[in-house]
Amino acid sequence: MGQFDGKVAFVTGGGRGMGREIALEFAREGADVIVCDIAADIESVPYPLATKEDLETTRTLVEAEGRRCVARVADVRDQAGLDAVVAAGVAELGRIDALVANAGIYDWSTRPLWETTDDAWYDQIGVCLEGVWRSAKAVAPQMIAQGSGTMVFTSSNVGQEGSPFSAPYVAAKHGVIGLMKTAALELARYGVRVNAVLPSTTDTKINDHPAGWSRASGKPDGTREDYLNAVHHWTLLPNTGALPPAATAKAVSWLCSDAAAFITGIGLPIDAGHLLLPGRNPWPVRD
Repeated sequence: MGQFDGKVAFVTGGGRGMGREIALEFAREGADVIVCDIAADIESVPYPLATKEDLETTRTLVEAEGRRCVARVADVRDQAGLDAVVAAGVAELGRIDALVANAGIYDWSTRPLWETTDDAWYDQIGVCLEGVWRSAKAVAPQMIAQGSGTMVFTSSNVGQEGSPFSAPYVAAKHGVIGLMKTAALELARYGVRVNAVLPSTTDTKINDHPAGWSRASGKPDGTREDYLNAVHHWTLLPNTGALPPAATAKAVSWLCSDAAAFITGIGLPIDAGHLLLPGRNPWPVRD
């Protein structure tokens, strides 16, 4: 018996990485799953995004756990597309008990805010913040009609701190926290809980590529080994660094479970103690 037997979870950005792991965690615990992904690249993003084949692999893996899966291509910036995914999922699976608004992108181009392009700004705000709002907007009426449900929005450790050369991403992830708190206030009367997770650097394709290796390590020709060595210094707990996607997937599962029945409106760090660290000044000045 799983803790989500008879339940249905909807995960955006489920084609690979953290989204896929979240979908599989729900499936292992008995839930049927709806997943969507853009399954195409975005020009301002300097690494390849998930493909239709990735999305199909997620569906196959969910079904291998003995669960049903509705997998659709959709851009979270497109309300009509998200609404269609929700309609298809409810038509086939009957309900939606958990929404995980997880889709996200990151531009590793290391530009200061005054050199950030309009495309980079609008794409990251569009996917990482607007996409969360649109996902919640698509699902809220169904949960209100049911009189129950849970939502988890994916923010980041930078939803509570700054990060140089990342203005659109940091602004979006801060915005997710505010959006989560507002949604928690508005949906509580309908029996719907809303929380956020704040993962630190996670070892998925959003970080694991040449531009990410170089940014993390501070080396123009950084390697994967350089990136992993650098990230090791960003966490407090021993033998941690770039976190496995399962770390966030299990936290999401807990927030959506009956074990967290009295928890709403919180941002839960999954960061191995990163936010406790005193940090470092990359530009020290000595007079």
